[in-house]
Amino acid sequence: MRHVAYTIVGFLLLAAFASCGRSSVPKPFGYFYIAVPDTAYLPLSEYRAKDGSCPCADFPYDFSLSRNAEVVLRTGEDEDYWINVHYPTLNADIHCSYKSVRGNLRELTDDAMGFVYKHVSQASAIPERVYEHPEARVWGVLFNLQGNTASPSQFFVTDSTRHFFRASIYCNCRPNADSLAPIYNYIQQDVLRMVETMQWKY
Repeated sequence: MRHVAYTIVGFLLLAAFASCGRSSVPKPFGYFYIAVPDTAYLPLSEYRAKDGSCPCADFPYDFSLSRNAEVVLRTGEDEDYWINVHYPTLNADIHCSYKSVRGNLRELTDDAMGFVYKHVSQASAIPERVYEHPEARVWGVLFNLQGNTASPSQFFVTDSTRHFFRASIYCNCRPNADSLAPIYNYIQQDVLRMVETMQWKY
């Protein structure tokens, strides 16, 4: 009986010594796969809410809206024509605001730049891209905020005399540029489409 006990103890000690020599290898860190939908567009002015109404038909601006998005009117704001372009399957929004220009273009531009650069502490870089479409009277700047910022992309456009439109992307979760890259890339294409198709209606 004692012989059997010694054998078991010896086996356990041998296993313990053998395991001490192995180096553990951490598992690689991964992210959940995020599937993004195919994209088709319609004019914002033709968007229909669930009740069948066209809430943006009389807006002073128009642009191509993704059919995968919903328009949410921002109530309680001091200004008219403010909306969120909401992506229900991606849990993300494009916050859009509009202001009439009344000799205050510099102030509106400075405010828009301020919203961008308040993320500078988290951004690794903020490249800018100037956009010009003289035929449509649309000029603006697009900002790509790199790193773990709350808003990965923002822009503003104006005709410099009457209209000023600003927008920014927000995901409704903790910002992580690596895990959210598919969502960012997808919505940034929609943002670019918004800028390229922006029109002032009056």
